[in-house]
Amino acid sequence: MAISIRHLASVAVCLQCLRVPAQGGRLLVVPVDGSHWLSMRILVQELHARGHHIVVVFPENNLVIHRAPEYSSKTFRTAYSKQHVRDIYRSLIRFPFINGTFFERFSENLRLIQKFSDFFLITCEGLLRDSELLRELAEGEFDALFTDPFSPCGSIVAAHLSLPSVFLLRGVPCGLDYEAAQCPRPLSYVPRHFTGNADRMSFSQRVHNVLGLVMESVVCHVTYSPFDELAARFLQKEVTVKELLSRGAIWLLRFDFVFEYPRPLMPNMILVGGMNCKDRKPLPEELEEFMNSSGEYGAVIFSLGSMVSDVPIETADQIAEALGQIPQKVLWRHTGVKPSTLAPNTKLMKWMPQNDLLRHPKTRAFISHGGMHGIYEAICAGVPMVLVPLFADQLENVLRIKNQNAGILIDLKNMSSRDLVEALNTVINDTRYKENMMRLSSLHKDQPVKPLDLSVHWVEFVMKHKGAEHLR
Repeated sequence: MAISIRHLASVAVCLQCLRVPAQGGRLLVVPVDGSHWLSMRILVQELHARGHHIVVVFPENNLVIHRAPEYSSKTFRTAYSKQHVRDIYRSLIRFPFINGTFFERFSENLRLIQKFSDFFLITCEGLLRDSELLRELAEGEFDALFTDPFSPCGSIVAAHLSLPSVFLLRGVPCGLDYEAAQCPRPLSYVPRHFTGNADRMSFSQRVHNVLGLVMESVVCHVTYSPFDELAARFLQKEVTVKELLSRGAIWLLRFDFVFEYPRPLMPNMILVGGMNCKDRKPLPEELEEFMNSSGEYGAVIFSLGSMVSDVPIETADQIAEALGQIPQKVLWRHTGVKPSTLAPNTKLMKWMPQNDLLRHPKTRAFISHGGMHGIYEAICAGVPMVLVPLFADQLENVLRIKNQNAGILIDLKNMSSRDLVEALNTVINDTRYKENMMRLSSLHKDQPVKPLDLSVHWVEFVMKHKGAEHLR
């Protein structure tokens, strides 16, 4: 009988280890449209697979957020039509073509930032004016709120509903995230936005870093001061965006130190760079044939991301001419006018399975704008890059890859066909670029917990414990 009891105890322990909660938690998601949502969606899908009930709140007119079986959808109206939303995001392509002095370009960039700030503000006002939706959410008995603090709207809703929040982000464009989390950013080795500095700086670069701090303050004021007023009016008390963000329980940061320069972090800042990397899936038959037909030279994958899939026709013609001069075949995600110089080796696509293509054995190089999604997919696949930054944090991202000698940076505005040909030939034929990217890939993959699993753990942690006060 004693043996049977021991056996029963062992079985009970095993079942306890393997048990799945009979009832999952309830998570409210307030996303940011565009590529930001593409990152959040990966985690939302995984949380759904683990038994949690998820409600996603988004505007009726948006770019990439759609109804899906993995979550319940709650929509609200805004002042923008779908075409207006599309036009606003398309204006991003203007960033790399701004001319003038440094301060003239900074001023024009500031105007574009103001345009996006107004867009996010008016969208948020649409949500906060929907009293019926807010009443439904208040009755939803949620355990936590998941959002991207790039737009503070989710933090305002979290304060209104008294919910702990989990943030997923690459960064806020003016360092407000680190200020809110009370995380130090020493000017001597933590580069500021807009400077192009690395972590090792000369005296003049450190002076430039100080000027970058001033510019960050201007950007913060332009971008987020209107939200201070909105939050105070809606919550009926004096409050700032910084104060709202400071209440964040966990910050899931979409980078790691294989990619990012060493810097201080707070206990509630968790590195989850590469959470979007997935195993390779079989390609559609047509694409598989195209890749295999590339022979010993292989193929080049070209995408400027989910938000900008076309460029001015003059630039597109220049790019197509260059791609026709290399021996590789090329898959180019492009939805604009077909370039007149398009060569037989180049195939245009409106959408492509980028992760699966990058992991294909025939892939030799990746031309990218430098978004975090694409960079980590390239790191995971070990594919060297030709980098063409367009806007936002992309210049900073590509400089980190360039400094690792895993890619070559090209200025889109001043690029010639010859520049692109030389860059591609270099990253493909100079084995150091491939070796360096494979080194980054090996380091990134050598982690005790996969980034996606780590992300899920911390969201579930906040849901279970109603926050993470001990880490703040």
